[in-house]
Amino acid sequence: MRILGIDPGTVKTGWGIIDTNGQDMHYVAAGVLKQKSGSHISNRLLYFYQELIKIIEQYHPQSCGIESPFVGENVRSAFTLGKAQGVAILATAVKGLPTAEYLPNLVKQRLSGYGHSTKEQLQITLKFLMDNADLPNETDATDALAIAVCHHLQNEMEGLKEY
Repeated sequence: MRILGIDPGTVKTGWGIIDTNGQDMHYVAAGVLKQKSGSHISNRLLYFYQELIKIIEQYHPQSCGIESPFVGENVRSAFTLGKAQGVAILATAVKGLPTAEYLPNLVKQRLSGYGHSTKEQLQITLKFLMDNADLPNETDATDALAIAVCHHLQNEMEGLKEY
């Protein structure tokens, strides 16, 4: 199963793709889509949508996990991130990908067993799970890979054969 993970943002959107076969997971590709924060939000969101469509068409994932915005004290920030999440969900829906959403703490919990793991701890866990593959250094890309792994582990836990 090929899985796409997306870490949506309005300036940077991370994406990562893994292949899975049972409990085996293999790194395929990852990257970060970047826009200038000063450009209009509608232009940035359109760019992310178009680029996500290209990634889906290039790599042909069969399922997708997307990070949900965490609503803490800054509700305005969560609403803004929700726009980016909506664009990611739209891109996957247009391409017919089954998609699930995951809160950041659940992603950390699934990968490391602790919902407040650091990004560095997640990167170490990812390297271990991916047989020490040469993963990207950008945290948005590795966050997206972590989301893809979480999606796989969540579905494995639920005993779903196809997701």
